[in-house]
Amino acid sequence: MAQRWNDLLFAHWPMRIAEIEALLPEDLEADTFQGSAWLGVVPFAMDRVRLNGLPPIPGVRQFPELNLRTYVRDRRTGTPGVYFFSLDAGNLLAVMVARSFFHLPYYWAQMGLKQRSEREFEFYSRRLLSSRPVRFKARYRGMGPSHKLMQSRPGTIEYFLTERYCLFTRDPLGRLLRANIHHVPWPLEEAEAEIEQNDLAAQVGLTLPDTPPLLHYSRHLAVYVWSAELVEATVLAAGPAVAAAQFDGRDLANLVADPMNRKPGLDTL
Repeated sequence: MAQRWNDLLFAHWPMRIAEIEALLPEDLEADTFQGSAWLGVVPFAMDRVRLNGLPPIPGVRQFPELNLRTYVRDRRTGTPGVYFFSLDAGNLLAVMVARSFFHLPYYWAQMGLKQRSEREFEFYSRRLLSSRPVRFKARYRGMGPSHKLMQSRPGTIEYFLTERYCLFTRDPLGRLLRANIHHVPWPLEEAEAEIEQNDLAAQVGLTLPDTPPLLHYSRHLAVYVWSAELVEATVLAAGPAVAAAQFDGRDLANLVADPMNRKPGLDTL
């Protein structure tokens, strides 16, 4: 699946390792940076969505999305990746497709992303068909490109949080699945944000620390997601060569050019 992510806020908090691992499948462990697991809330607008080999799906070309994520490793292979606790999307058809084909915990939500200036946005989400209110509301802004964050480098917190090239999830039988993700390195900026409401962590039983989040902004990036496969079957087939999911996005820059022009924020609903 090809897609483009626009006007992202990355808001991250350090978390106790045991708290995160209590919510993970047994085959995964929390990946850590400076002794902490990390929890991320990421609002953005998705567009140019297309399934490989299929024509564009009407009504699924663009919509806001919001995800709650953490960073993990496969206990058997050490492969690093992303694990999503929840993903909210403002398009019901997209939610159904993602749940069916990728087995990801998507939820339908009333959402909107409004652009206030070139790099300033307001984001609102309210999950629908939920037994408990799950809302998120924030205003955020990118501070512009800087040499410091022009390219994430191994060993930095930015590289740890964003340069992930596979995701893990579970199928209806509880089996661990992995989907490879390809993209060039994230063009990050420092960011400011006022998060007025955030129910995402509490919904899965986590409490955010009483400290300001680490914030980054990214304008847009093309992302390619492969079909999810059973991890056990992949390990048996590939043996020790399962490091395919550790594909370095810098190598992808030589393979995939992203000619997409800047797209303004979406007023969607």
